[in-house]
Amino acid sequence: MNFDYTPEQEAVKGMMEEFTSKEITPYAAQWDKEELFPWDAVKKMGQLGIFGTALPEQYGGSGLDNICHAIVAEELGKGCSSIRGIYSVQVSLVAKTIAAFGNEEQKERYLPGMAAGSILGCFGLTEPNSGSDAASMSTTAVEDGDYYILNGSKMWITNAGVADVALIFAKTDKNAGSRGITAFLVDRDTPGFSTRDIHDKLGLRASNTGEIILDNVRVPKSNVLGEVGKGFKIAMATLDNGRYTVAAGCVGSAQAALDHAKKYAKERIQFGKPIAAHQLVQQLISDMAVDIECGRLLVYRAGHVKNKGLRSTREVSMAKYYCSEMVNRVAYKAIQVFGGYGFSGEYPVERIYRDARINTLYEGTSQIQQLIIGNLELGVQAFV
Repeated sequence: MNFDYTPEQEAVKGMMEEFTSKEITPYAAQWDKEELFPWDAVKKMGQLGIFGTALPEQYGGSGLDNICHAIVAEELGKGCSSIRGIYSVQVSLVAKTIAAFGNEEQKERYLPGMAAGSILGCFGLTEPNSGSDAASMSTTAVEDGDYYILNGSKMWITNAGVADVALIFAKTDKNAGSRGITAFLVDRDTPGFSTRDIHDKLGLRASNTGEIILDNVRVPKSNVLGEVGKGFKIAMATLDNGRYTVAAGCVGSAQAALDHAKKYAKERIQFGKPIAAHQLVQQLISDMAVDIECGRLLVYRAGHVKNKGLRSTREVSMAKYYCSEMVNRVAYKAIQVFGGYGFSGEYPVERIYRDARINTLYEGTSQIQQLIIGNLELGVQAFV
């Protein structure tokens, strides 16, 4: 097993470190404080080909491997979790899903723009009354000649208010359970499609989060993604991609928290010496460093499995479960190192702590990840 980066991966890491340090980190606090969607940074990500890192070359991407994909998410997570979330949704949840399940016309229509950042996407699975139990969704799609008529709503959708296209899951057969769900590509300008922004979030304040309202939205059958009735399988496969970059982003955010804590510990003087020289502070730092390295290895292990073209649900769920819990532990300990100063917005660890909390909730809670892992380990289904 080789733990060294390839030259390609080294180049991606170097590019992302430079981009994050210049275009994200200096502005993250302002974006958070003012709830500003980072349009300038998103535009530059498109211009640099960051959104196209993991997309096929024939559709405007770079065709790089899944480790490069994780490196991008990790480095973005170091600078701002909101930016990392925008990247994850754009690439992992929407663009890669179109690349995997779309027909040629759909790929040509959406992927070049998504790689360039001129088309933004969102992923519409969660509803007001169906989160972890996604198959119980109430959004419907009724066949009407060459169209489907969609009605319902989606909730807590990242990029909802800024997306040009939404990947929407709806029931085409209300009596077939998960086998009656179909995936649709719905353009923002379709009549009856509207969104409502959600404000005053605990974290990810620079990320646009909202509700999607579907009121008799007429979607042509040519916009069905994959096969009718196969939408639930598409959603689950897509979440394996999304959870992968969530986990990688958690590693980046945790690394940022550790870096800030180390710098502060060397500068802060108490009892006549830097607090870095105190044993219990060193214990906090060492625990954080080990925790982060474990998470990073889980992410890269999942990426290795993905690169081999194998099913990665087990490895991805382990990485997502561990890393989402890990970043909360690390952020907590970083604030302990800072003491009272860590409780204020004067230092970035306060924002990192708030942003960390969502990771154990979205794209499958920690408890859902435990059920997935348990089922794969035991061969016993805990879901009804």
